[in-house]
Amino acid sequence: MIKQQVSHLTLGKTARLRALEKSPASLYLRLNRWIWDQLPSRARDLNVVRSYGVWLHNLVCLHGRREQYFGTFFLRNRPALELIRRLCDLKSHGATLRIAVLGCSIGAEVYSILWTIRSARPDLKVLLHAVDVSKDILNFAERGVYDPIVSAIVGASIFERLTADEKQEMFDWEGDQAKVKGWLREGITWKLGDVTDPELISVLGLQDVVVANDFLCHMALVEAERCLRNMTLLVRPGGHLFVSGVDLDVRTKVALDLGWKPMPELIGDIHDGDPAIRAGWPWQCWGLEPLDELRPNWQVRYAAFFQVNQHAATN
Repeated sequence: MIKQQVSHLTLGKTARLRALEKSPASLYLRLNRWIWDQLPSRARDLNVVRSYGVWLHNLVCLHGRREQYFGTFFLRNRPALELIRRLCDLKSHGATLRIAVLGCSIGAEVYSILWTIRSARPDLKVLLHAVDVSKDILNFAERGVYDPIVSAIVGASIFERLTADEKQEMFDWEGDQAKVKGWLREGITWKLGDVTDPELISVLGLQDVVVANDFLCHMALVEAERCLRNMTLLVRPGGHLFVSGVDLDVRTKVALDLGWKPMPELIGDIHDGDPAIRAGWPWQCWGLEPLDELRPNWQVRYAAFFQVNQHAATN
């Protein structure tokens, strides 16, 4: 079912792209992309070129169509996983850690987070809610079986960022088919849910960590902002929100409005931690601009981890 669903989305996207390719904006962007690709990396780092890149990215977002995308990897952003591990060090021995992964997709991020935590802190009791709006996707993620066909659907091998040892630690293998090991599948509750639903808090309860990555950028800006404000209600006072793959202006606005405290640790490493996302800028809506410490409130703009205080959790 998931393969049919993705194929249908791909066909629709192809038809729309063919229509857009003939537009004046598309021709302008294609010319600029050719010029951009000729520039050496040092030239792209110049402030004036970066500013022009911001303009091009805004134009791409204005004329592009935002839609959900299934591409993902296991251990996708290692610095982000390292910061999650450090947060676990704040927990006492044998404590319970409650995590919600919103927009969990086919489960790669869920299992990556659990592998990181349980490898470092096997004493913790981790209760994880994995939430997605698609029942078919949830069923696939819960099954936890991945093969070359899945990699073909998402456009790359979802195992490509794993070492040989990590592949053996995380999966039981039968030929090219990998099944997530049982110790990583424990403690997960798979939930059908819409992140925009204000009643989600009554279903999940307060969480120590809420993860919402790489799906808000595929939404209209107004909807993405509504999602951000709603998911804040899930974070217990003093808890943490990890949100990347979102329009930076939207995230900055909500973070300042609600008083989120950016976590300074590993900001630059996490920002550059997924090379595919960084490489997509400025030509994809989901592409991530270079970090610029000269911007006002730059830590708020570029941080992916925030601590949510009492005021933010109740407003």
